[in-house]
Amino acid sequence: MWRCVGMAANAITLFRLFLTFIVIGLFRRNVYIDIACIVTILIIFILDSVDGIVARKQNQTSTFGAVFDIAADRIVENVFWIFFAAMEERLIPFWLPIAVVTRGFLTDGVRSIALTEGKTAFEMSSAAWSRALTSSRFSRGLYGLTKMLTFIFLPATLVLKDIYPNIQIVDTFSLVSVIIAYIAVAMCIIRGIPVLVDGWRYIKPEPE
Repeated sequence: MWRCVGMAANAITLFRLFLTFIVIGLFRRNVYIDIACIVTILIIFILDSVDGIVARKQNQTSTFGAVFDIAADRIVENVFWIFFAAMEERLIPFWLPIAVVTRGFLTDGVRSIALTEGKTAFEMSSAAWSRALTSSRFSRGLYGLTKMLTFIFLPATLVLKDIYPNIQIVDTFSLVSVIIAYIAVAMCIIRGIPVLVDGWRYIKPEPE
């Protein structure tokens, strides 16, 4: 246990961040390292589920833990979105990470205001449709799966092109990876709408 961060779940979250920057630093060195990086990305997303399970099992949930987990998720996804858009191969259009980052700034700003009122990200959801989109296990799981597939398929495309440069199916795989990326961004934006709607009551001007 890392008492310096208060709970084991937070240590796992920190480890996820460490692995993320390791991947960014090592990817495209050679095919074998690239494959190891792709496996590491899978581990990063598995650990995203593990830290939540650990927090609940050990009754270590806290406001700090909830905020830290969301911040770590935001860092991980933003780093990967920007990396895959900015690298030489230009795997995705740059407007995709711009859309994700903009959505993140808006929702996190609203959530920070709600937090001053004692409401965590999940507690501020009031309507059933809002909870279904933002905090339900199905929605979070589906969105997490879509992001994971995006961040695995995009680099896997480059590895496949290195190993099988003349096989047409690799181009099809590349197209599929981009389509999944678009779906992930669409889900990101859609899941942000309830946060803005629910958060309006915390930011709207008080009636005089």
